[in-house]
Amino acid sequence: MVTSETEQLNDSQASSPRVFRASTGIAWYWIVSGLLGWMVSFLLFLEYIGQLKNEDPIVNCTFSVVVSCVPNLLSPGGNLLGFTNSIFGITLFTGPVFAAVSSLAGGRMRAWYWRVYLGFITAAFLFVHFLAYRSIFEYGVLCPWCMVVWLVTIPLFWATLGWASAQGVLGDRLRHAGEIISSWAWVITIANYLVIAVAAQLTLEAVQSLFL
Repeated sequence: MVTSETEQLNDSQASSPRVFRASTGIAWYWIVSGLLGWMVSFLLFLEYIGQLKNEDPIVNCTFSVVVSCVPNLLSPGGNLLGFTNSIFGITLFTGPVFAAVSSLAGGRMRAWYWRVYLGFITAAFLFVHFLAYRSIFEYGVLCPWCMVVWLVTIPLFWATLGWASAQGVLGDRLRHAGEIISSWAWVITIANYLVIAVAAQLTLEAVQSLFL
């Protein structure tokens, strides 16, 4: 009878959906990244409103002809859906904070929750690269606040991808790949930064433009 009950319990545990909880370290990283991304997105929003009202921004982000927020914010690329892209940041950067607080509070969410979360971060990762491409090769301008958003989003993606894969959120087959990504996330992030930086330097001579 005891053996039968034990087997039933094991079968019940095996059939129950798998749940996952982020570690304290990556949860705090999500909080810091989310808050930083939100604050910079809010500064971009204030800059956008200031341009519409023809008022000086609270924090000036114009350093030179090439390094400035002004051309990007009012461009079609800066308003893809008819409103400033900064609203995306103000809305979506709350996601990492919510996910982190849920985990720190002891919450254990199913795989689909974390997959949706990773999906949004992946979309943000691709979006900032799309904006970086347009900023460098089409508008010929580097937006300082935009670049901070890029700096936040890129490592956020690689760290979260590594964590989700290593934990088995994306399936057990990707666990080993996730462990590699997690171990080398900072190297991959720097390489990612360098690709954008080299493109900006070769196309816009970004370093020299800081002083022009």
